Amino acid sequence: MLATVCPASIAQKPATTPIDPDILNQQVLLDRLGFTPGVIDGHAGMSLTKAIKGLQTARGVTPSGTIDDDTRKLLDAYHDTPATIDVTLTADDLAGPFVGPIPKSEAAQAKLPSLGYSDAMEELAERFHTTQPTLIALNSRDTKLAPGVTIKVPNVRPAASAYPDTLKPEWRAMLAQLSVSSDQPQAAKVVVSKSEGVLRVYDDGGKLVAQFPATMGSTHDPLPIGNWKILGRSYLPSFHFNPKLFWDAKAGETKQTLKAGPNGPVGVVWMDLDKPHYGIHGTPMPENIGRTESHGCIRLTNWDAARLSLMVKPGTPAVFQE
Repeated sequence: MLATVCPASIAQKPATTPIDPDILNQQVLLDRLGFTPGVIDGHAGMSLTKAIKGLQTARGVTPSGTIDDDTRKLLDAYHDTPATIDVTLTADDLAGPFVGPIPKSEAAQAKLPSLGYSDAMEELAERFHTTQPTLIALNSRDTKLAPGVTIKVPNVRPAASAYPDTLKPEWRAMLAQLSVSSDQPQAAKVVVSKSEGVLRVYDDGGKLVAQFPATMGSTHDPLPIGNWKILGRSYLPSFHFNPKLFWDAKAGETKQTLKAGPNGPVGVVWMDLDKPHYGIHGTPMPENIGRTESHGCIRLTNWDAARLSLMVKPGTPAVFQE
């Protein structure tokens, strides 16, 4: 089993059900084409169905949500793209710094030096848009995480890394860390669909060019239906916890400032909206996208949020619909 010097409970986490190689291949191709299934785990589910529908809609195929003959022909054009690749780990890959298990309370989180990755397994799972059990399933149980060791991972290596020079070095490093390609289409509009649970990106010709699974709103904090604008992007943001803004805050909780990191409440990036306290952002728990509720904001995986941040700019319209 993949193992590190990290806590044994992480290293011994078992794989769930066997990986379906065909589904893993579909997920990798959809991720690379911009119609992402969220985490890549080799298992069918609603996120994969949404991703397939998104690609079908964009390419003029009836959106069945299944890999029918026409869709198979689309994906066959990329038959030379392997679903997995072998990566040889370096000392830098395993250097951290890692912060250990993330405590649940904001007061305890505020004491951490950062809200970085807990350990190397978590960091590698995010880098390759997958989960820790999937990494375990793709590799031998005898594999250890150490410099010089080669592991098998989903093939999401970015096609390009010419990130804008205007971005700070630490954010360019995070984009590379998250395997986000620099050659992203530019958004003329983003549309968030509450009923479908996705965020769609359209270019200035009205063409659908990307789609991401999303968590949005709850009974207590419903998605604010209407027309909004993205005001700006905050990279690797700290988080200001104010219990007065959270209906589920516990009695006695106080304001806290949480340092930046991928395990922060809003992940690696915050895209501010012209509705106070609302934004589009990342998450510390990518496997829960589309399966849990939010406090009204739109939550994406860290890698999808980072990817979207390269597509939008201040003033990009954001339409929230039922």
